Amino acid sequence: MTVVMAADLFGDQKPYEPLASRLRPASLDDYVGQAQVIGPGTPLRRALESGQIYSLIFWGPPGVGKTTLARLIARHIDARFLSLSAVMSGVKEIREAVSQARQAAAEGRKTLLFIDEVHRFNKSQQDAFLPYVEDGTFIFIGATTENPSFELNNALLSRAQVCVLKALTDDELLTVLQRGLSEQGVSQSDLQALQILAKAADGDARRSLNLLEQALQLNGNQPLSEDDVRAVLTDSFRRFDKGGDLFYEQISALHKSVRGSDPDASLYWYARMLDGGCDPLYIARRVVRMASEDIGNADPRALSLCTSAWDTQERLGSPEGELAIAQAIVYIACAPKSNAVYTAYKAARKLVQETPGYDVPMHIRNAPTRLMQDMDYGAGYRYAHDEPGAFAAGENYFPPELAHTRLYQPTPYGLEQKISDKLAYLRQQNAASPQQRYSDESEGEQ
Repeated sequence: MTVVMAADLFGDQKPYEPLASRLRPASLDDYVGQAQVIGPGTPLRRALESGQIYSLIFWGPPGVGKTTLARLIARHIDARFLSLSAVMSGVKEIREAVSQARQAAAEGRKTLLFIDEVHRFNKSQQDAFLPYVEDGTFIFIGATTENPSFELNNALLSRAQVCVLKALTDDELLTVLQRGLSEQGVSQSDLQALQILAKAADGDARRSLNLLEQALQLNGNQPLSEDDVRAVLTDSFRRFDKGGDLFYEQISALHKSVRGSDPDASLYWYARMLDGGCDPLYIARRVVRMASEDIGNADPRALSLCTSAWDTQERLGSPEGELAIAQAIVYIACAPKSNAVYTAYKAARKLVQETPGYDVPMHIRNAPTRLMQDMDYGAGYRYAHDEPGAFAAGENYFPPELAHTRLYQPTPYGLEQKISDKLAYLRQQNAASPQQRYSDESEGEQ
């Protein structure tokens, strides 16, 4: 049997290389974006110009040029470029990289070790290359989409400078797209079409070039029209990393917009999260938290409305549930605000942690047995419903050591104004009562 090789059928064709890969810049002058990191006069640019490069961590969203910049730095300082992915590599691959770096050093050449998604290395893997960063075996550059202060150990952070890379602007993406057209041999396309691609890429240069390449494949490598571009934009391309930094940044933006009584911004961030694929049930749960933390007793209806919206999402799903959550978000954004319950709860937790476990006062202990009654459990307890106004004036329900402690301080907003007035009235009755269980000399606020 004769084995026919692919080369026999197709000749010496080169393997396919995506446009984004072919368009990697060859020098720092061709690099688009990140002027705050690598632009003229920046510390990193001055270090490169002096030849004294140091270890770095590039932190930023996908497609902003982390890998490309690392390659350009290696080329600029004439260093051997070694690349590892933390997803696919471990201690064995690190040791191999060390061996290659030492061989390069013996030949009088520097080595730059680039580790993509470095946040995926566990502590022991991060520790494995620390000595070689320390002794200069290689220059280390790590890339991460996650917050380094959460994902990388302190020993590694102390040995590397963190550089924050930002999503590319629409104008920067237009520059990238125009270079892509030139690489494909296509004359200038409709500017509006390119602007649509730039917006759809949402700051991601690689995504913009992938979309451009798809559009050109569909129209036969001709100048692009708006229709050509819209043909490849079938899905949302908003950046949203479930469980990553963008996820927490956007839920934080939603929470702060609600707290700031801005229903419009609140709806915007809600829609952004849904557009990025966030589970509406997660948002519903957080909205319930907002109702307790930021509205509380200023408007107790807020909590009921938010739990109802959560229930609606669970029962009916989309789109009815999402609309119910939107209704709840608008309501709590417009509701009077109070964090008095939230503050009081934290104060109570702190008080419990910082004080001894005092015994329950005898007069408010339950006495279900004769023995407990004989031991004065419940002795002297005043049943509030038998008292004038259903209030046992002068009674104390704290351990004696904490008598008159105040944790809840209602605000003058919404229903809490009435609650505040009621508590002030009750405290006046306590102060005037001849039956006050403990003297005011021990009164204080926690």
